[in-house]
Amino acid sequence: MDEFDTTESAAIRRDGNDSLFHVRDRFDLADPCYLDGNSLGPASDAAVATLEHVVEEWRTLGIRGWTEGDPPWFHYGERLGDRLAPMVGANPKEVAVGNSTTVNIHTLIGTFLELADGNRIVVNELDFPTDHYAIRSQLRTRGLDPDDHLVVVESDDGRTIDEGDVLEAIDDETAIVFFPSVLYRSGQRFDLEKLTEAAHDHDAFAGFDLAHSVGAIPHELSAIDADFAVWCHYKYCNAGPGAVAGLYVNERHFGETPGLAGWWGHEKETQFDLETTYTPAHSAGAWQIGTIPIFAAAPLDGALSILEDVGIDAIREGSVARTEYLIALTDERLDEFGVSVGTPRSPDGRGGHVALEHDRAYALGNALRERGYVVDVRPPGVVRVCPSPLYVSYHEVWEFVEAVVDVLEHDRLEAVDREGVT
Repeated sequence: MDEFDTTESAAIRRDGNDSLFHVRDRFDLADPCYLDGNSLGPASDAAVATLEHVVEEWRTLGIRGWTEGDPPWFHYGERLGDRLAPMVGANPKEVAVGNSTTVNIHTLIGTFLELADGNRIVVNELDFPTDHYAIRSQLRTRGLDPDDHLVVVESDDGRTIDEGDVLEAIDDETAIVFFPSVLYRSGQRFDLEKLTEAAHDHDAFAGFDLAHSVGAIPHELSAIDADFAVWCHYKYCNAGPGAVAGLYVNERHFGETPGLAGWWGHEKETQFDLETTYTPAHSAGAWQIGTIPIFAAAPLDGALSILEDVGIDAIREGSVARTEYLIALTDERLDEFGVSVGTPRSPDGRGGHVALEHDRAYALGNALRERGYVVDVRPPGVVRVCPSPLYVSYHEVWEFVEAVVDVLEHDRLEAVDREGVT
């Protein structure tokens, strides 16, 4: 790899040495430079093909698709869970696909709150809001005041959470420690093993929201002995808008009744006996609730083939290299324009995106999108940039930074606040 060089020729040389450069040909990119894969990954040939496949099966097989599809739809969630298990470091039966991320938070928090000795849940103030919405709801259904039983670890800088403060917040009244693997705004990455050990030291459960890391970062959920986890597949897994979500439950908890039980979590062998007594599957599949939405699951089937071909370790290596490059270019080229990096500098301390901070982030985001550089903005002033190694080249990262320079150097920011910004 070249020594750091801000020139365009250096970016092109990096691409010439990049073993993942060819993978971009498997994606259909609607924009010249797509840097928003931490919100929604782009379509790939494989994902679209598997969606079209099940649509054709619906047309030709009808209801027989549940048993005669290739593969049969009936076991879709479990089969995809088997494929996802190596990516999250779990045994196949510990992973299942089903529901949405928020629904999975509801059912798993509900499950483990019932099993816990304590009655407080430790979270942090920089969580994605849906996590808190679901947890507060689960506390209220048990007659627990969320203001008293939701322990929110505060941030010292508005960007990151001090893990030492998290450890101090865990005590013998703690039921669950529920944390993201990566903060959605700043990209800070947490030490899940350390948090799991701290929770277990106080007889509490450790659960994680992996929405901003599955498909971008290797995990070892079984090895660190995590109790449960949830995640989505429409970001780094590129499974499409509204793609079905994923979940992990440590096998020692198999047989427990889910917090939200539904017929799709019933043991498969007797599911169609249609008894009113619920018998949970002896696997993570027990935490599925309603019938798996096949059209929302099929693109994941194809998308996983790309992730498997490349390998999660190679994806992480390419991601670290690109975020390192983006950070270095930002320091060299954008500091004079008031753009700073709000993401931890250590590769081990960050996920797959970089938070660029600017006091007119919404206007900057708009100007960049108008030029074909698709990013997103998060309050109060963060432009999130995701240089995915699957479809973003070093040259595109270089061009993006030069586009920021052009916008700011010539004051091409229109008077825009938050209206119309997604």
